Amino acid sequence: MTDEDSRYEAVRSRDARFDGAFFFAVETTGIYCRPSCPAVTPKRHNVRFFATAAAAQGSGFRACRRCRPDAVPGSAEWNVRADVVGRAMRMIADGVVDREGVAGLAARLGYSARQVQRQLTGELGAGPVALARAQRAHAARVLLQTTGLPVTRIAFASGFASVRQFNDTVRAVYAATPSELRAAAPRAGRASRRTPTPAAGIPLRLAHRGPYQAGPVFDLLEHEAVEGVEDITGRPGARTYRRTMRLPHGTAIAAVGERPGTPRTGTGAHPGGWLDARVHLTDLRDLTTAVQRLRRLFDLDADPYAVDERLGADARLAPLVAARPGLRSPGAADPDELAVRALVGRDEAARLVQRYGKRLDAPCGSLTHLFPEPGVLAGAEPDGTLGALTAALADGAVRLGPGADRDAARDALAAVPGLDARTAAAIRTRALGDPDVAPPGPALPDSWRPWRSYALNHLRAAGELEYR
Repeated sequence: MTDEDSRYEAVRSRDARFDGAFFFAVETTGIYCRPSCPAVTPKRHNVRFFATAAAAQGSGFRACRRCRPDAVPGSAEWNVRADVVGRAMRMIADGVVDREGVAGLAARLGYSARQVQRQLTGELGAGPVALARAQRAHAARVLLQTTGLPVTRIAFASGFASVRQFNDTVRAVYAATPSELRAAAPRAGRASRRTPTPAAGIPLRLAHRGPYQAGPVFDLLEHEAVEGVEDITGRPGARTYRRTMRLPHGTAIAAVGERPGTPRTGTGAHPGGWLDARVHLTDLRDLTTAVQRLRRLFDLDADPYAVDERLGADARLAPLVAARPGLRSPGAADPDELAVRALVGRDEAARLVQRYGKRLDAPCGSLTHLFPEPGVLAGAEPDGTLGALTAALADGAVRLGPGADRDAARDALAAVPGLDARTAAAIRTRALGDPDVAPPGPALPDSWRPWRSYALNHLRAAGELEYR
């Protein structure tokens, strides 16, 4: 929604479909909110609109304590867009600025730091430093309200360079000190803080907008789960998916529940909800990155309203969309891992894990290994298509990370000897999160664009296509 009057109507009707798509701030109170905030609607002349929470914070507004705008799903726009701004937003969410600075982000994008700053500020009202700062503040709030860790440790775990910077940011964003923010935690968060360390894992609510069809996502994950790296327990409707994760500073074991949570209050037919998760980290600095990778795996930042509106207008897909509103297109927690698995299949992937995967220092039940890195596989099994693909991933000839250029990745995958077009399409859909991939075969109608990946998932869920 680009017209401000239309945005105000969304605020006036408390339309949760636009949570995360934009934010509004009230000049008389100095507070910014999500569109569905249940507070009394402010007068139009007192309202300002922002594309990001960081832009609102940069203009001096603090987060509403009632609607918690920092906890909304990310804008679906950044997953769909393949331009520089979209790629930059995906990399910032993955923690690139915290780890490598603006210079590192710019180098990955192939632009100068000044060009990246200008493009982000011009379109979003905030540069990469401000966007990363807003993300650090959210990570700090989660740790303050869900763990009993000392404030000093939380400051550095959230990515802040100093305790003073941490304190100043928390006060600016939440109009409260870290201690006050901790005391304001919901009862569930207070109960979880009885444990003084994150040994029991950090409990999280992974928010999504609109309806969410968890069943087909968990069906797919169960169908392709690789022994040693993943497992799924429980009966359909109440399953728990667990997996190991290799992260920039350490490792993690993440668990996500199938049963979606739905807010008790909200407007609209489907105000959104969340998936309950718990993340066990060896290094707390990886919290933000782990969360974002889970969000991509479960496609939690999608806009189901836009997808369903387009696909539901098609005569063939309309009954499928009506039967499964909010069906998602799962991504990948580790793009390189997904590429290898798409090529070799589940059983061969399990063999690679047992032979070349790194064993966890502290295995957890059936979760014992990390999936082997491309460089390890390229050196151990250099022949054939597997060797060609892993070598290309290891030397950067094929880039599949969150900020990858999708067109360049498509061309690079096509250049891998022996990699067939169908496998390349599966990699683009899952590893790159591309919403509009058409594998070779019968032509898909243009009316399904830009959501052909979602359309194919509807056909698979209905049994009209088989999972690979």
